[in-house]
Amino acid sequence: MTEIAIVAAVISIIVAIAVPTWLRQRELARASACQENLAKIDDAKEVYAMEFNLSNGSAINYPNDLLQPPGAAPKEGYLRREPRCQAGGTYNVGLIGDDPTCSIGTTNAPFPPHVLTR
Repeated sequence: MTEIAIVAAVISIIVAIAVPTWLRQRELARASACQENLAKIDDAKEVYAMEFNLSNGSAINYPNDLLQPPGAAPKEGYLRREPRCQAGGTYNVGLIGDDPTCSIGTTNAPFPPHVLTR
């Protein structure tokens, strides 16, 4: 009976050490994926604006204009599919010339923010 209690105690200690690390790494990966998505959206917006000769401040119809721009066949847009934030945030692409944002933004402390980094 004592051996079982010792094994249970050792397993409890290992779990107490491993779980917070696993949760931290998961949040770091989510923030990194979100930042990558924001960069992809920003790049797609820039290419779309250049191709259709749009100036800064012009509005776009996201995600339709980036997934299938006017005159393009299905799956021939600037994005293959609409990016999704792994942490459940939503994306706002804004106007041409503005950085896209995630609804999580900087409220993800102490983890990295979900903002476009360059």
